Amino acid sequence: MEQHKTRKPQPRRPAAGRPQGPVTPPGALVEGAAVYRVAARPRPGRPRVERPAPPVVVALRRLPNPRLTGLGAGLFASAVMLVIGFLDWLILDGSPLAYGLLFLPVSALTALWVRTADLVTAPISVPIAFAVGVVPISGGTGGVGGQAMALVTALAVHAGWLYGGTLVAGVIASVRKVRDMGRRQRAAAAAGGGKPVRPVRRPAPERG
Repeated sequence: MEQHKTRKPQPRRPAAGRPQGPVTPPGALVEGAAVYRVAARPRPGRPRVERPAPPVVVALRRLPNPRLTGLGAGLFASAVMLVIGFLDWLILDGSPLAYGLLFLPVSALTALWVRTADLVTAPISVPIAFAVGVVPISGGTGGVGGQAMALVTALAVHAGWLYGGTLVAGVIASVRKVRDMGRRQRAAAAAGGGKPVRPVRRPAPERG
């Protein structure tokens, strides 16, 4: 019997007289015999517009930011208010308005500069500093008794400024405490998220 021979398919050859051109890669432009690749243009992204901070925030950032202990904050407030009291007595003849207005920023700085662990001491140190600074402008005479009575009278007269400064220190201390608690909660959540969770093993059912 005759066996049919299978022929292997041969690749087609280009016809005579037709030169085979170079294969053009995708994304290229052919001009004459030269091949130019077209570079992809990067998409322009939207620039981020940074909003300028308010002038009050910028001014507060420029201030020094020390961290005082509770005792240090109390001494700072008392010393500053004592100096303010003497200057008020020398320059303004003991003006209660100037003394009260200057007491408010001192109260705010005391609450801002005390360290986080001693935030409770800020509303306590501020009234003491107010009483220390009132001594020069109280105008008491006649010994220790007269000075004490003049001090009590001055505190009663200037009670509005005293409560105002104490309120400012208390609000700032409370805000700082809340922010510190939130920061600790976020840190604890971030630390707990990276730990692997252990699977809970359930007891095997009892076989009867």
